[in-house]
Amino acid sequence: MNTLFDKIWDRHVVQIVNGGPTQLYIDRLYAHEVTSPQAFDGLRARGLKCFRPGQIICMPDHNTPTHDQDKPIADPVSQKQVDLLARNCEEFGLTHYAMNTLDNGIVHVVGPEKGLSLPGMTIVCGDSHTSTHGAVGAIAFGIGTSEVEMVMASQCILQQKPKTMRITVNGSLGKGVTAKDLALFLMARLTTSGATGHFVEYAGQAVRELSMEGRLTLCNLSIEMGARGGIVAPDDITFRYLKGREYAPKGEEWERAVAYWRTLRSDDDAFFDKEITFDASDIEPRVTYGTNPGMGIGITENIPSLDEIPETSRASFLKSLSYMGFEAGKSLLGTQVDYVFLGACTNGRIEDFRAFASLVKGRHKNEHVTAWLTSGSWMVLQQIIEEGIADILAAAGFEIRQPGCSACLAMNDDKVPPGKLCVSTSNRNFEGRQGPGARTVLASPLVAAAAAVTGVVTDPREFL
Repeated sequence: MNTLFDKIWDRHVVQIVNGGPTQLYIDRLYAHEVTSPQAFDGLRARGLKCFRPGQIICMPDHNTPTHDQDKPIADPVSQKQVDLLARNCEEFGLTHYAMNTLDNGIVHVVGPEKGLSLPGMTIVCGDSHTSTHGAVGAIAFGIGTSEVEMVMASQCILQQKPKTMRITVNGSLGKGVTAKDLALFLMARLTTSGATGHFVEYAGQAVRELSMEGRLTLCNLSIEMGARGGIVAPDDITFRYLKGREYAPKGEEWERAVAYWRTLRSDDDAFFDKEITFDASDIEPRVTYGTNPGMGIGITENIPSLDEIPETSRASFLKSLSYMGFEAGKSLLGTQVDYVFLGACTNGRIEDFRAFASLVKGRHKNEHVTAWLTSGSWMVLQQIIEEGIADILAAAGFEIRQPGCSACLAMNDDKVPPGKLCVSTSNRNFEGRQGPGARTVLASPLVAAAAAVTGVVTDPREFL
């Protein structure tokens, strides 16, 4: 009667504190330059070393510029954080994927593509979108800086066991509908707090038919529903994706690993604290209209009218529309777009660039649109070049930037100017998330591509 989550969690329990949290063993800690400095300082203050340094992987990504990475970073704060991570890794003997090396990229893109994130693992990072790694069939969640220090020192963490939720999506996704649209649909239906306190298992035909890149996108956005994390049971799609990757098991060890991984599924009679079912046929390409990821609509739908909003939420609803410059009851189709961003740990993988290129091929970027296309890792960038995607994009008037978090958040040079509207494949549309005063419409790579060539919010199915 165990869920997939229970099976992995129980296997990693060291001890249960009476009346308190669980001491949970952690297989993999990822660390970047933003949330790790205080953790390293804490270790120094207590005279401690990292307990199992081989299980800790570090890389800069948030402050990384997406151009001229061979030169010093212009912003002194960003340069200091990147340099400090390098020094800390050297002092504590940790693996460091330095900026401007082929190993570097966004931590949540690099981990799976190198086979560092594997089924059955427990994975943490000082970053909320650590939930991404649940796509391989792992328990993965974000932690705070003091907890990063705890894992560094002991390879364990104290955690309350969350409740479980299963979201089943029946049927197949339609033409032009992607994993990003599925996630935005779930956020709108459940709201940004609908999964609070739960770890979500995604199931059903629509989920099983997703590629690994699609599953990574879906799990990445679990946190935006308030969930502690998201997970997809590993299957042949997972195994094909992982086989042969740098840190994946090899030879007989691979066969033994796969035999175990096939047991990682919820029992037929498993109990979930909450069960929700949706139909994939109800989902179309989507866009957000407000200032949280749950404020979204199907691309052919109108923004809700005021009388469709609960009275208790109307003030925040109107505040969001005022910030975005939109009107209740209106359509977003045809809205002028100033910037398009393809990238982030949500949609910076090779499949996302293939999708974007498939739509812009034979067309040209609108002259009024500034487009930032940023791969999630150097490995993705290499694939973009090898597959000829870079040539397609160049012919259509697009340039590809170097890997990094880029315009997902305003911690590097890629900031959207005040008042400008950006159709973005990233994960959050909070006020100022992409730059002070910037306005963000979250969307899939296909919707972003359609906006980039037309200059307005456009249904990508017109081009498919």
